[in-house]
Amino acid sequence: MSLQPTFADFSVDPARLSNAVVRHDRAEFGGSHLTLGAGATVTLDFEVADPEDIPEATLTVTALVSRLGSAPGHAPIDVLVQGEVLAEDLTVPGGGDLPQDNVFAVPAGLLKPGTNTLEIRASAEARSMLRLYRITLDSIDERGASERALAASAARNSVFAYRTELRAVHDSSATSWQEAPRLVFHLDRDEHSLPAQLGWRGEDGTESAISFQSNMSDFHGCHRTADGTAYEYRGRLTGGWSFPEGIEETSAAGLHRFRTEEGHGGGWHSSHELRLLVDDGVAPVERVTWRDQRGNSGVVMLQPVPGEAATDARVADVEASDEFEEAGETADNLLNGSRSKWLAHDDAPRLRFTLAHSAVVTSYTLMSANDSPDRDPRDWTLEGSYDGRTWTRLDARAGETFDSRFESREFRLRAPASGYRHYRLDITRNSGAIETQLARVRFVEGAVGRAFTGYYQRHNEGPIGYRGTPVPAPAPASAPLAIPAPLLAADLEAAVQSLTDTAQTLAALASRLRDS
Repeated sequence: MSLQPTFADFSVDPARLSNAVVRHDRAEFGGSHLTLGAGATVTLDFEVADPEDIPEATLTVTALVSRLGSAPGHAPIDVLVQGEVLAEDLTVPGGGDLPQDNVFAVPAGLLKPGTNTLEIRASAEARSMLRLYRITLDSIDERGASERALAASAARNSVFAYRTELRAVHDSSATSWQEAPRLVFHLDRDEHSLPAQLGWRGEDGTESAISFQSNMSDFHGCHRTADGTAYEYRGRLTGGWSFPEGIEETSAAGLHRFRTEEGHGGGWHSSHELRLLVDDGVAPVERVTWRDQRGNSGVVMLQPVPGEAATDARVADVEASDEFEEAGETADNLLNGSRSKWLAHDDAPRLRFTLAHSAVVTSYTLMSANDSPDRDPRDWTLEGSYDGRTWTRLDARAGETFDSRFESREFRLRAPASGYRHYRLDITRNSGAIETQLARVRFVEGAVGRAFTGYYQRHNEGPIGYRGTPVPAPAPASAPLAIPAPLLAADLEAAVQSLTDTAQTLAALASRLRDS
């Protein structure tokens, strides 16, 4: 190939380059592009093996001109190859939100063997900024090769993080964008194709749907909160990483790995492993939809698969509507495992717990205190929350009793409480006293995995069944055979000598037996 795929992708810093060396003057990285002011230049050096094999080259400059207030901007450019003008005072359309592809034919006569130079100059008369996103260059016989090579290069990064913003849709007074939680996602079927669109629903009822720039630098879409309020939703790429380094880099929670099967031809057939992570800082996802840049699409609906092991979820903080501070009978005593207690001068108090991290809680336990059975809780509700503001009822009990003092009773939830960090225990009635007490409260975190059901559809084909089960966690490595610390070199020598003496004794005994 006389001209290798040639590109410069300025959506990341440093830029992605192929067959290119880039220099620039008075241009700065702008988060997803190079920003060129008046008089700025960008120079790209590229190699050509044999221009005789190139009838013509196709140059694509993807750029956008910033606005001038409410008016379209103005930032003309000159494009030169080997110092020869290819386009002069080219006015890139301004004022929009989407970069424009500006395509040029490069005559073969402008190319030479060895190093060639492409230069883009922003006019000294520019009144706004030129945003340069990428440059690609191909032989006309290989048109699109650089775009494909760029997509393959970008696909090696499959973990993405975005800074996001929200803007209310129907609130005329809300004209400014407000910062929102970071979005981190990773979706990989081992097909090395970047997503074009992504949608998800959280377990709290929130929903989002977004569409990406082809180079993944930005997204735009919509978001709806659990209470039904609709927002515009947009994001700017802050980092892209390969897997699994990207998961460690972003510290994102909620990665799912599935062994998958596809349903076709009357049966189920093994397919690629699916790795899935969508962390929008709100709630764990229960449904994800996507379409990739090749036109393939899929839907997965997640469902819990309880496991066997269970541990206590660590509680970082507890608050009570009332507590007997003078006697030291405060809510903190509910967490320490001793036989101290919490006492409230109230027959219907409330407790609020904050876990150290989000957990999948499958049950909780209450322990009665040391005396006065009439202070035991009898009726209560347990609620969970992702953010400490919106609450979901998880369990309700009525007419419960404790048969003895310091009795611990476990109450299983009808469905695992997935991902909640905040829990609220509302005691609505006790056993008749004017005070209420407990010795301990625990939340039991179950080992719950996720399976899914859904469909997958390849480009230009019909939909097929799609299902997955969790990839088992790797078994812990076997401990290497260790020699006890007290066994020193002298001990080993003595042991070897003892074995040698024993072997010699056995050999002598065998000889006497043969002689007899």
